[in-house]
Amino acid sequence: MKPFFSIIIPCCDVEPYIRECLDSILGQSFQDWECLAGVETSKDKTEEIIREYAGRDSRIRFFTGPRSGSCSATRNTGTEMATGEYIIFLDGDDTIAPESLDRLFRRISARPGADLYPCRILAHNEMTGGDETRDNYPDNAPEELTGPEATLLLERVKLNPSPMLQFTIFRREFLMEHELRCIYGLRHQDSEFSPRALFLAKRVVPLHEPYYLYRIRENSVQTKAKGKGYFLKDFAIGLHSLFAFHTRVSRQPGFDRRVAEAWARAWCTTLFIKWFSRDFVRGVPRKERLETLKIIFADGFADFDELLKAATGPRKLAGWWVKFFVRHPSLGGLSELFFVGGYFPLLKLKKGK
Repeated sequence: MKPFFSIIIPCCDVEPYIRECLDSILGQSFQDWECLAGVETSKDKTEEIIREYAGRDSRIRFFTGPRSGSCSATRNTGTEMATGEYIIFLDGDDTIAPESLDRLFRRISARPGADLYPCRILAHNEMTGGDETRDNYPDNAPEELTGPEATLLLERVKLNPSPMLQFTIFRREFLMEHELRCIYGLRHQDSEFSPRALFLAKRVVPLHEPYYLYRIRENSVQTKAKGKGYFLKDFAIGLHSLFAFHTRVSRQPGFDRRVAEAWARAWCTTLFIKWFSRDFVRGVPRKERLETLKIIFADGFADFDELLKAATGPRKLAGWWVKFFVRHPSLGGLSELFFVGGYFPLLKLKKGK
């Protein structure tokens, strides 16, 4: 029989944490699981430790791969290798709470067959010592939503409907049916993967279950980022994909135009802030911002223009200035002046009223 959970763990240079991670799984009272650990070429003893654990428990399988700089490759390979009904994405430097698999099993079994089961994350910041509970869904959220309904709800309460992958338990067949995979090598893969998965889900059942113990540490990919432009290429690749996704699904019968409006608000806001807010204009050279913008518009502006149809008048105007910046790089200062001197100050003034 196939296991109930497949737990997929990307592992690279996590020697100080991986034993605690694996022990948190082995210590669960609920035992109907398999663990797939993807080990990318590491500079420490990560692979040696995982081989040790796999030799002790046949439910722990591992595979190796070259160093890629992100969790995408492991998550994709693990999804394809998995045999469980539901998939949990767990990072190698994090853990799952005691007894949480049993609680998840009971909660899912009470409402089986949903595509997504969003949960809560318990985050601990090692640098400050602070703790917080994160849940993208308000306590009064409906017990069950469609993907478009969940998209609209998250955009309304969080602005950007792209929760971390670790928030959610995924039905594996749903991921396979829609060929949902992370873009190889992409950091911040959540912001590209999650909106697509959320929209395509037929049933979303928020559990509000605090199961994932998330570690914020000094040497992670996020915290060691240097400079404003560190993730700019990643955001560009993600937006290029999302704009094309909108074009494809918005042409399907019955598409809810409110979803396009939500995406326009969220994704255009990301685009405008990351490339034209004062901090990024000052902190990232114009040449670098231009080159990464060209990634977004590698196939031209058609997908962006399609999304802008759902945008408000001010966003459409701002979109025009983005295209002007790409088309006329020698006059890029005019676009920057529009955003820094006009668009963002007016938004701030509007919010203050």
